[in-house]
Amino acid sequence: MPSVPTPIRWHKPNSKKNFVQEVAATLPPSIAPEQVDVWFQDEMRIGQRGTQTRPRVVRQQQSESAYIFGAVCPQQGSAVGLVMPQANTEAMAHHLQALSEAVPAGRHAVLVLDRAGWHTTAKLPQFSNLSLLPLPAGSPELNPAEQVWEQLRDRHLANRCYDGYEQIVDACCDAWNAFTQIPGAIRSLCSRSWAVLPSASVIS
Repeated sequence: MPSVPTPIRWHKPNSKKNFVQEVAATLPPSIAPEQVDVWFQDEMRIGQRGTQTRPRVVRQQQSESAYIFGAVCPQQGSAVGLVMPQANTEAMAHHLQALSEAVPAGRHAVLVLDRAGWHTTAKLPQFSNLSLLPLPAGSPELNPAEQVWEQLRDRHLANRCYDGYEQIVDACCDAWNAFTQIPGAIRSLCSRSWAVLPSASVIS
């Protein structure tokens, strides 16, 4: 697996320039910038002891849970999601496989993600159409996927009780699909001016 790039400070005034440089350093030599789509990736845990926004809601004592592995591409308005029983290297490998299969022919995905252990391990498989670009440590505000999770909780997943794992999985799938099927939602919620490459284009 390629070495992890040195963290940068994308919230600085020259953040867009820094981001473009980091993307260029991450790409294989054979990939031109105009072939690149920027994706953002993260995970969210949903379970029987989940988010509560109303104080009188009954809180479950069981501990069944699942994780949504989600990746979004604001430039193309695309998304790839998986619901997995755990957040670990094996689950991340499945998500990368799904994302690689979703990248259009002739395109290359740069996946921006945090520095969780299962994101940076050398045990992850490599894909010719996919490069990983870790965020600076301790900077969740730079990942638009955090806003996706907030919306899913607010609209679909908070203040709920679940009979068991299968019901949790169904709820996660329903919430993810409801969000990704809203026209323009991914572009509106997840676009960032500092994360647009100069040669970026939209696939029709």
